This record gives sequence, C-alpha cells and structure tokens, in this order.
Amino acid sequence: MPEIRNYTLNFGPQHPAAHGVLRLVLEMDGEVIERADPHIGLLHRATEKLAESKPYNQSIPYMDRLDYVSMMCNEHGYVRAIEKLLGIEAPVRAQYIRTMFDEITRILNHLMWLGTHALDVGAMTVFLYAFREREDLMDCYEAVSGARMHAAYYRPGGVYRDLPDRMPQYQANQWVTGRDVSSRNETRQGSLLDFIEDFTNRFPNLVDEYETLLTDNRIWKQRTVGIAVVSPERAMQLGFTGPMLRGSGVEWDLRKKQSYAVYDKVDFDIPVGKEGDCYDRYLVRIEELRQSNRIIKQCIEWLRNNPGPVVLDGYKVAVPSRGEMKDDMESLIHHFKLFTEGYCPPVGEAYAAVEAPKGEFGCYIVSDGANKPYRLKIRAPGFPHLAAMDEMVRGHMLADVVAVIGTMDVVFGEIDR
Repeated sequence: MPEIRNYTLNFGPQHPAAHGVLRLVLEMDGEVIERADPHIGLLHRATEKLAESKPYNQSIPYMDRLDYVSMMCNEHGYVRAIEKLLGIEAPVRAQYIRTMFDEITRILNHLMWLGTHALDVGAMTVFLYAFREREDLMDCYEAVSGARMHAAYYRPGGVYRDLPDRMPQYQANQWVTGRDVSSRNETRQGSLLDFIEDFTNRFPNLVDEYETLLTDNRIWKQRTVGIAVVSPERAMQLGFTGPMLRGSGVEWDLRKKQSYAVYDKVDFDIPVGKEGDCYDRYLVRIEELRQSNRIIKQCIEWLRNNPGPVVLDGYKVAVPSRGEMKDDMESLIHHFKLFTEGYCPPVGEAYAAVEAPKGEFGCYIVSDGANKPYRLKIRAPGFPHLAAMDEMVRGHMLADVVAVIGTMDVVFGEIDR
C-alpha cells in the first residue's frame, strides 16, 4: 500500500472556484478533508464604516456593490430601513416596481449561480446558456437606471423614475448589419414592460433547457446527491436563510412570513427540499426561477393598468424632477440641500430585512438625529453559510469542496463588508 500522508492545502484565494477571495485552509488525510478553515478579510470593503461618514442617501450606491450579483435587493433592504426611521412609505406603484425588480434581480442572481456552480462541477454549456438570459435582464436595469449593474435605482420614498416607454435599440455598425440589427430589435419596439413581458413568456422554456442539461444528468447527480447534507434543525441553528434553509426542508421565506412591498398581493409558492443536500438546493433555486417569473408577470399586469406617482411628493426626502429643478428656484434649493446635507431622521433605530436571492439581507441603522447614521450594521446572508463550511465538507473529498462552495452561492462583497 502507498503511504498516505496528512497535509495542509491552501484552497484559494486565487482559485477559479473560490468565487472571490475566499481562502480555505484544508487539512487533508489523503484526499479526504478532516478540517476546513475559511479565512476572510482579503477584500474588506468597509461599507459599514463608510456609511457613517456620509449622508443617508449617499450610501445607496454602496449597497449595489455588496452582493454585486443581487444589486437592487441590497438597495431595497437599506432603503426600507431608512423609510422605517423616517416613518414614510413609498407609493403603491413604486412598491410594485420594486417587487418586479427584486424578482428580476433574483433571476439574475440564480442564473449567475447556476452557470458558475455547473462550471465548477465541470458542466460548461450551462454557463453560456445562463449568460444569454442575463443579457436581457441587464438591459432592463440599464433602461431604468442607465447602469447595467450598479443601478442605485431605489430611493427612500420610491424609485428614481418611472418605467420608460421605449427600449434602447441596437444600431448597425461595421460588425452587425441591417438584417441582424432588425432581428435583435424585434422585441425592443415597445416599452420596457413589453420587453419584460416578452422575456417572461420565453423564460419557462429556457429553464426547461437548463433542466434538460442538468437535472437528470447522472454525472451532475453523482457530484451533488448526498453531498453536504444539513438537517433542518442544524440549518436553523447555523443561521441559514434563503435557499440554503429551504433546501433543508424549512419553509421560511420573508416574502411570505414577514411580507414587504407588495408580496402579500401576488401569488407564488415557496419551494422546499427534502434531503438538505447540494442537489436539493439546486432544485429549490431552479423552482425559484419559475416562481419569480410568475411574480414578474403579475407585476407587469398591475403596472400596465395603474399609472401613478413612483416617488413621494415631499421634497424634504425625495428629489424634485429635473424639469422642476431647472425652472423653479425653490425646487433647486431642495435639490441642493438634499444632496449636500440630506435629511435628519429622528433619534432611534430600525432594522429592515428583505428576502435577497441568497437569503435574509438586513440593515440595522442607529440614528442619533444627525444627517448620517450613527451606526450601520449589515446582516449578510452569505456570512453564516460560509461559517458552516467546516461542518459541511468534513469527511468529503477535495473535489466536493468545489460543489459545496457552489451550492452556498457565496459572493465576497457582502461577506467581507
């Protein structure tokens, strides 16, 4: 028999499957893991500290950069906490727009997760399929905010602006000529809502394509079934949320249990796993793609039939429109004061959480009556998941570490905030 040595292995921080700057110190017995020690701290964005040095509204763009795959959901958690402190509520149309974009963000996140998880485990095609659909949704982000990723679209009291009536069109250039351009612009002839509606009609068949590639694929099942099993009781003890908790069989979703925005007015189901392994967590997220599609369809229907304001009227919190600002001296003063001083919430504290694609994303703000937070604490969903790394991979093989990191869906911007 060959002699099997115990040794310590550095997994990351520059490993392609480490999803960011995760450094795992693995103690191995041959190829079996005896202990895994996750090290974080190689990114450290200092978002919480930075937020204490600037007015409330100037920290909204920082939220996009935490979990940089679910941008608007992060903004939603922060903006809701500010609204709680100020005692205000966004108009109903803004709430529907937020709900719709939260779900667009969930699909964006899960497509990124699906592509990279499959790629880590060795299936390359899914990655290309998933990014094809992400492209359309990135265009929706760009249409409302001007940015494909870091939108800064949600504001205390509503959203930055209403949904546009026209989608940007592709232009002919030296690489793409007439016929190709017109076929690309086929779905872009109407408003943003028309474009999203066309996407929701196509999307269920596209999810079927992903499932054809993976769900019954025997190699995929060999790599994920029975890997990193977490019991429902243990998942709750470890502080799991989102698909990690639901994959273990606990039916907990903030959109249903502590409803916010207009989730109590739309119809959807909470997918739940049975075994608590990597395969169940995969199935839960696949079903979430379909449920998000359902929610978006309902929001589109409501938004078509109910025009109205998308931000509060009070200029003490919300910014006047560009037109008013250029014509009216008082609006110009409000605009200037809002962007230089901001607003001063009353003394107190508020915690607001949203069901982000990865789990519960919460912001806890302490106000001392000044125009900047006395303290901001972010509850990132990925942090407790990563803390369970040792428990989940112990006794598994080295190749399974990659599948476990994939199933957690970690993004380091929020973990090392």
